[in-house]
Amino acid sequence: MDTDAPPSDRHATAEAGPEPLPEEIALAFAPLHKRALGTAVGVAFGLLVFVVTAFHVLTRPQEAIELGLLAQYFYGYTVSWKGAFLGFFWGLFTGFVAGWFLAFSRNLLLATWIFVGRAKSELTATRDFLDHI
Repeated sequence: MDTDAPPSDRHATAEAGPEPLPEEIALAFAPLHKRALGTAVGVAFGLLVFVVTAFHVLTRPQEAIELGLLAQYFYGYTVSWKGAFLGFFWGLFTGFVAGWFLAFSRNLLLATWIFVGRAKSELTATRDFLDHI
């Protein structure tokens, strides 16, 4: 501590509190944007379904997975151009829901972990409080 500083300055630095986190750590613990992650995953999954369906419509490979089974999950889907666009829509919807839920779950788990950590830290700091009463 600086002894040349006036007493009021020395007292102010002692009460300043914890120093801020480095930017890299603060970004690692920042919450994910649910809508943004949902949109990104949805577009990626929708494009994947569209491209795979378009590839099958154009080339008709003999030994390939049976894409028609996607109709069990995606209403109206067929291995056709119409099905490619319907598959894009359903992939967009499914991917959005999955991405949104992933971000929500990660944010909830991280917030719970930080809350529990802070609670444990505060309990440890005040553990001997009753001993002094």
